[in-house]
Amino acid sequence: MAHPATADISLAAVMHALSDPARLAIVGQLAAIDGEPCGDVDLDLHKSTISHHYRVLREAGLTLTTVEGRTRVVRLRRDDLETRFPGLLTAVLNAL
Repeated sequence: MAHPATADISLAAVMHALSDPARLAIVGQLAAIDGEPCGDVDLDLHKSTISHHYRVLREAGLTLTTVEGRTRVVRLRRDDLETRFPGLLTAVLNAL
């Protein structure tokens, strides 16, 4: 899976990814834990729609998806986001 390098994370892409209520909910859930399997998100959406939202978050640079055994685990890229846009993720999470 392709993830943008820290230096390539753009503010426009991050803000676009955060503009959707479902993706905001995913970010909030990921912030509460240290990663979760892709299928464990608690949203009333079709699996394909949730996969789309995870892809948008990953391509924007908000999340990192790793394969652990047969499971894909998604985590927030807190350090990378703090490096690029200090305080942005904290402000978003506080607003949730």
